[in-house]
Amino acid sequence: MAILPVRVLGDPILRTRAEDVTRFDDALARLVEDMHETMIAVGGVGLAAPQVGVGLRIFTWEVDDSSGHVVNPVLTVQDETQSGMEGCLSVPAIGGHTTRAQRATVTGVDVTGAPVTVTGEGMLARCLQHETDHLDGTLYLDRLDGDERRTVMAALRTDDWRAAVARVQDDRRDLEPAAASTGAARLRSAGTTGTAPHTARRPGSAGPGDGRVAGGAAPGASFFGGGR
Repeated sequence: MAILPVRVLGDPILRTRAEDVTRFDDALARLVEDMHETMIAVGGVGLAAPQVGVGLRIFTWEVDDSSGHVVNPVLTVQDETQSGMEGCLSVPAIGGHTTRAQRATVTGVDVTGAPVTVTGEGMLARCLQHETDHLDGTLYLDRLDGDERRTVMAALRTDDWRAAVARVQDDRRDLEPAAASTGAARLRSAGTTGTAPHTARRPGSAGPGDGRVAGGAAPGASFFGGGR
């Protein structure tokens, strides 16, 4: 297994809709192993394949006692909502309040093609929605609204935030192996990264909050973007 480089805001793959997985082979299994190891090493609770440069519909998660991966996920949500702080490994050192469904279910398959169903409430539901968004080229930033969105977007344009991102990336590089032969590299060389542009963004609604920036993630942002 290997620690993979995590792509950050500004990388086009984060705004590209990922493609369905059609080949279930050893390379796919290695990629999922590498993704899970990377997620843990950098302090996340979820990681989608586009975040490591692979445009395929896969994500891993580990929230409390629920851990696993899903390939070609389909998300369904219930009407009840929750509001809370959210961050992202691909938008490090900042967080903001978003509104998500309180309960969510993802169905799909695992690396062998066997059916997978995971249902969660609260933080797990938030994670399932956040990671599925990544596969459609959507970031949690698109779900901010009002004063919260204006504050966070302004912070992303500051030198303080850029410096904080540089520090995070330096820390992550220290975790990466010297060898370049990883599951993600093999899949990229095989031409399996997605390229279809994604244009539909779905802004969410959230009231003004105190999630902010730089020098470290805002309180609670470790849901998806804390740690390294």
